[in-house]
Amino acid sequence: MGSIKIYPNKLNGKVKIPPSKSMAHRAVICAALGDGISKISNIDFSDDIIATIEAMRALGAIINNISEDSIEVKGINSKDILSSREYERVIDCNESGSTLRFLVPIALAFEGVTRFVGKGNLGKRPLDTYYEMFDEQGINYTYKEDVLDLVTSGLLKSGEFRVKGNISSQFITGLMFSLPLLEGNSKIIITTELESKGYLDLTLSAIKDFGIEIVNNDYKEFVIRGNQKYKSQNYRVEGDYSQGAFFLSADALGSDVKVVDLKEDSLQGDREVVDILSRMGASIAKGEDGFVAKGNELNSTLIDAAQCPDIIPVLALVASLSKGRTEIINAERLRIKECDRLKAVKLELNKLGAKICEKEDGLVIDGIDELSGGIEVWSHKDHRIAMTLAIASTICKDPIIIKDYECVSKSYPHFFDDFKMLGGCFDEWNVGK
Repeated sequence: MGSIKIYPNKLNGKVKIPPSKSMAHRAVICAALGDGISKISNIDFSDDIIATIEAMRALGAIINNISEDSIEVKGINSKDILSSREYERVIDCNESGSTLRFLVPIALAFEGVTRFVGKGNLGKRPLDTYYEMFDEQGINYTYKEDVLDLVTSGLLKSGEFRVKGNISSQFITGLMFSLPLLEGNSKIIITTELESKGYLDLTLSAIKDFGIEIVNNDYKEFVIRGNQKYKSQNYRVEGDYSQGAFFLSADALGSDVKVVDLKEDSLQGDREVVDILSRMGASIAKGEDGFVAKGNELNSTLIDAAQCPDIIPVLALVASLSKGRTEIINAERLRIKECDRLKAVKLELNKLGAKICEKEDGLVIDGIDELSGGIEVWSHKDHRIAMTLAIASTICKDPIIIKDYECVSKSYPHFFDDFKMLGGCFDEWNVGK
């Protein structure tokens, strides 16, 4: 277990934001399903991305690191790989929900038995959407409650797939990856209002870049022609708004950081951080190579988490230092992330002096003038909680200690390197395993 003591200090300088984890997952999968050799550049080897790389290796792709931020991928459908594919494989998803939900239907596009394992809260994330699909299609499967140990065998069949839109879009993305590979045509029908459209836009953009066509009928249904092939290519992953949100929020709270390598016209749903901070009173300026957010007097606003759940923890921090009452709505899905993020945000920020009340599907936050610090807080072993608390330290009166801070490796392994480079001052220590 590791702890880090951070001393209050504003951040200053320029930081290159890591590549989008969402787009890196998608690029690795598309390249691994390809018919030749692809090069994927600007990759950060976070725990989640490593899980997806290893998953695609388990399915038969040959993936080699060729530099500190790029890989070469020989796709599963390359002619010389087809005959050597393993028919019994284990896919270790670690704690990556994207890896699990993307790979379940992908694995069913190939012959063989697949066992999915993982750790942390991943076994508690619901997979009922897939279980219902398995029952309808006669796919064999076994699983354990609250622990990820899912075994599947059988082949996915083309056809109509009715999926609720108010659950994780990862189920829909998983089907979008796999259905074009099947012999017949398919259709995904969305049966409720669709949340997280931005993530589906990312999927549609990635698979289009790799040669796959899906017809989007106003997000109500997706029409997918079978017998398509992923075309190998070179691909650069764009910067990640969900990570940029931490430093943009630090700016809004008084730091002076230029945030570099964020695509202004990105399809990422977490780009909403720019609009939300602007509504709260921060001045967002876009230069030639990045954004800067200047924190004027900040005011409360209504934040809808439906399309951007990953930026809610750090926005809750900003709301805590904004005048008036901020309400965060449609955030129930944050309860089944690496931890219950609504509960964790309330508990840990309130320790620092914030005034946050928890609702079933959101938070109510009354703004205060300053945070106190001088106390130990806990990351709940969740990368986004750890990074939110680190940004909180920049505006505390006294130092804070964050327990289990190393969990940032899940998505942003070099976060504290960047934090230090920008002027963050801290001491680290380990107290056993």
